[in-house]
Amino acid sequence: MLKIKIIPFRLMLQSAMLLSVLALCGPATGLSTSPATASKPVIAIDVGHSPNNPGATSASGIGEFVFNKNIAALLHKALEEEHFADSFILGNGTYDLNLRDRTQVAQQQGADLLLSIHHDSVQPHYLKSYEQDGRRFRYSDKFSGFSLFFSEDNGDPQTSRRLAETVGQSLIEAGFWPSHHHAEPIPGENRELVDPQRGIYRFDELVILRTAQIPAVLIECGIIVNRAEEKRLQDPASQRKFVDAIVVGLKRFLLQPCVSQVF
Repeated sequence: MLKIKIIPFRLMLQSAMLLSVLALCGPATGLSTSPATASKPVIAIDVGHSPNNPGATSASGIGEFVFNKNIAALLHKALEEEHFADSFILGNGTYDLNLRDRTQVAQQQGADLLLSIHHDSVQPHYLKSYEQDGRRFRYSDKFSGFSLFFSEDNGDPQTSRRLAETVGQSLIEAGFWPSHHHAEPIPGENRELVDPQRGIYRFDELVILRTAQIPAVLIECGIIVNRAEEKRLQDPASQRKFVDAIVVGLKRFLLQPCVSQVF
């Protein structure tokens, strides 16, 4: 049986007073290399998809879940190195929870923030085919880059967007770039691109974001059907650079006056 941990941060986020303060808070401008606060939030890392439902297929035929799992493990390790000791990966190695159960388990385990790790594809009409070693693969080199999503139906949409902003800004500064292809006015896309510079979309219907009562952001780390980007996304140095940028964004988020006061 899971032990439910009641934490002051989540209770405070549920108050109207704190939400009004968050709405007025300005962006963070600096980053300290020393611990920002006396305590650290608990971060739940969601590995998108599962072995039985691997998500998108890369240009070389690898399921998205493999990419998601690798980045989630690196992110968890990086958070431990930064003394986010209580943070955890959802699923405990099984990854078979449905989306609603994932958010419920995250909250039962005392999470303050939720990051869902994914890798991206494109609409089918952009995909081309090639054959290699008797196998047929599909790819598209038209788009590349990361995307960030939050939901206005989340339990705390203001803080979710603010977290996306600091993570997105950190990724830009680390040399990564956003993709705008989800905003294209075509079937399957046409998402609201609320921050083109940082690649942030509003997507209210995403279950993992909508059902979470804690701030939550979904990160599409890159487009795995792009042949060059797939290679970059498999490169250990690039993976670590991307993860480090996420952690820098989290630390900046915690330095914001309206956030740091609750830790």
